[in-house]
Amino acid sequence: MNPRKMKQMMKQMGIDVTELDAEEVVIKTADEELVFSDAQVTRMDAQGQETYQIVGEPETRELGAGDDGGDESAESAGAADAIPADDVAIVAQRAGVPEDEAREALEAEDGDLAAAIARLE
Repeated sequence: MNPRKMKQMMKQMGIDVTELDAEEVVIKTADEELVFSDAQVTRMDAQGQETYQIVGEPETRELGAGDDGGDESAESAGAADAIPADDVAIVAQRAGVPEDEAREALEAEDGDLAAAIARLE
């Protein structure tokens, strides 16, 4: 099918397609990380549901091998404080609060992002 016609059909169905300029995409599994460098990333928004498509060749590495601050967070984080820094940043940004408040809300909600945001709003 013609790509131009495909875009027209998707637009008629209410599907918005956006190309993202991603430098690196990391997918973490229980055992390893899949790292896509220079990947082509496409976001499709259909009726409020966002879907991401990643095209590229991943590099496999051991879990935590590519973290810049992994050792610092492991040292400062106790067993009860296993909230990822990315989650804290997301909650802080969405709720418009400092990161320490976001971390407390996440801890109170056992790491549930949506519940932590709702608690802070």
